[in-house]
Amino acid sequence: MTKLILKRIYDKELPDGYRVLVDRLWPRGMSKVRASLDLWAKQIAPSADLRKWFGHDPEKYAEFKEKYLAEIKGNPYTEEFLTELRKALKKQDVLILYSAKDEEHNDAVVLMEYLNSKV
Repeated sequence: MTKLILKRIYDKELPDGYRVLVDRLWPRGMSKVRASLDLWAKQIAPSADLRKWFGHDPEKYAEFKEKYLAEIKGNPYTEEFLTELRKALKKQDVLILYSAKDEEHNDAVVLMEYLNSKV
């Protein structure tokens, strides 16, 4: 059975699968060749204003999560994104990739929780 897998794009060993970057900004120091993406879903990332407000501050994480989930639910791209993931999951694992250093308090963790309830 295929599954969604959350990974930091800078990890040395990434499993095989359909690779989706969910950051709005390209990861620093990462070449497009090394990233080897199938999809760069920057439209699903938090808005620039929300990202800047959060600033990866763990103290703001609970409020950030609430605001980001509201953005995801109101995002016209969300359904298209979910359709793409469901299609890929029929064939292989899907890697949800992000670049944040904090592996517990970031937008990809919030998105992954949302996706697990939808795909």
